[in-house]
Amino acid sequence: MTDHDDELADVWDDWQRDVNMAPKELEQWLETDESRSVGDSDGGESTGHRSGRRIVTLLRTKKAELTRDDVAWMRKVVGYVARHGAQRPDGDVTETRWRYSLMNWGHDPLKNRG
Repeated sequence: MTDHDDELADVWDDWQRDVNMAPKELEQWLETDESRSVGDSDGGESTGHRSGRRIVTLLRTKKAELTRDDVAWMRKVVGYVARHGAQRPDGDVTETRWRYSLMNWGHDPLKNRG
């Protein structure tokens, strides 16, 4: 195994768990006003929205074709989901900026709940 293979193996399970939106689902979400309404931006596209577009590309890339940069981005996504997910507000989060931000990063906290 190469270092790249080790890095990919290290992040793969977390990526699979945290990015729980399908590519088409995420693309459709990114077209909504709610998606565009959250995140930091300099007057243009927010960081999370831009990330969502990259995540769609990564989800459509074969595992064997992922680059070092892709793996680094996957690690960034997993870190964001962990940090932001830990800040869950009380109550119903269905229509919250918190949920919308996570969804821009490919994670819908209302999916796969037990």
